[in-house]
Amino acid sequence: MASKMFMGDMPELMEIILNNFNNELYSLYSCALVSRHWCKMSIPFLWKTPFSFCQNPLFISQYFSYLDENETFVLKECGINVKFPKTLFKYAKFLKIFDLSSLETNVRKWNDFQLADSKSHKSSIYRIVNLLFKLFVESGATLHKLDLYFSDYEINPEIFYSLGRNEQFFSRLQDLSLGGISEFNIESVNALLEILAKNTTKINALKLELYSNYEPRTHHALECIIKSQEQLRQFSLIGIFEYLTKFHGIISALDCQNKSLYEVIIESCTCDTEFKVIMNCKNLGILRIHDCSNLNILEASLNTLEITCYPIYASNIVPILKKSGTLLQRLSLVSVDEPTREKSVLLETLKSFCPNIAYLNLTDVEFSTQFLVLIGNLQKLQFLTLWDIYEILGDEPKIQIMQFAKLLPLTLQYLDLRNSCLSSYIDILFNNCNAPLKYLLIDRLDDEKGAKALIEFCIRKKTLNYVGVRLSLDDNIKNEMERYVMLIPCERIAISC
Repeated sequence: MASKMFMGDMPELMEIILNNFNNELYSLYSCALVSRHWCKMSIPFLWKTPFSFCQNPLFISQYFSYLDENETFVLKECGINVKFPKTLFKYAKFLKIFDLSSLETNVRKWNDFQLADSKSHKSSIYRIVNLLFKLFVESGATLHKLDLYFSDYEINPEIFYSLGRNEQFFSRLQDLSLGGISEFNIESVNALLEILAKNTTKINALKLELYSNYEPRTHHALECIIKSQEQLRQFSLIGIFEYLTKFHGIISALDCQNKSLYEVIIESCTCDTEFKVIMNCKNLGILRIHDCSNLNILEASLNTLEITCYPIYASNIVPILKKSGTLLQRLSLVSVDEPTREKSVLLETLKSFCPNIAYLNLTDVEFSTQFLVLIGNLQKLQFLTLWDIYEILGDEPKIQIMQFAKLLPLTLQYLDLRNSCLSSYIDILFNNCNAPLKYLLIDRLDDEKGAKALIEFCIRKKTLNYVGVRLSLDDNIKNEMERYVMLIPCERIAISC
């Protein structure tokens, strides 16, 4: 079987192997060096997203091997008189992921290198970006992901002509992000949006970063893109610099996706009645809200709800929690700068309606009797994050910590207690905890008593694999702990909603 694979008789198996490497650049390079056949199979994977890797921008030169005389003249006008040798492959046709902002950054670095001591001009950079854009379109490439953040970049009209003759470029697009649309480039943006609306039907993830006001043509083009898709599953709408208050039919267009839409992300928006269209989506399961108002309009049955606001008013989200009920499995409520308002209403609602939560993230929680009852009621809880707990109320905080530890359910595997005073009670917590924790994240472990309690927990439960912590221990205690558990930076094991 191995000989057949090296001879090229098993391309399907090779493709599966290379797909598993995905963004492991050096592994793909190694595969390309195995044999001629492996090289032929590996190169398309190496060049499908070259602008995503942090590498030397000189790879851009490889794209210019097949320029015609007119295109070479463009480079000469930009001060670049290099003769580019022919390459074994036409790399441009392998492009699958196209990020316009990343392309611009890499072109600027490449141009600076080519010109040595000369200063790059913005106009030259944009001409080269347009040259590459056109080259990708005409190479036969078919994109899977497109990220267009326009800034003050204006698309050359020749590109629209090329897109009209090469419809396959957008035909398999699955992930589209649009942002940076301004009055400066509105004409070229509108033309490109209309081409996207005409040539794309398979987008399943759409992200829009918008300002408050655009001309009707822009809104209509965005509306047409939404309506053109066969199965849009994820939709994101983000206000730039100010709250979006008017949506000009963009939200209403999601009514065409009410059978497929599964995840909605909204940021910096003032929700109005138009958002009720989203709430009517039959398969909506995930709702992520960041810095939005009028949340009482949103009412849906969800399995995942994530809200970050300034602050959170519990009464505004009670309808969502009640309607979601036993379906709700993942909940993150982060109140920024100010505590969550009406906490008692929130805790009572969760206890009464949402017993199946497996992931819970709450900030600024008070260790009240009501909170402890809620923890005891969540018998399917696997991931618990409690941030911004700066004091334990009451006369006997150690007793409250002991009660909390004993109430942690036997399903709990992940506990994140960063940015809280609970690290000071880590010995009490672990001496009374029976949950089979696998992951623990804390701010510090700065005394021998806490370290000893952690080691004893590891010996007793034999489940804890990783502790994310900023250590202030001597090497002897650290070495002793590492006999039982791996100590690593918190960001390596942090899990979000």
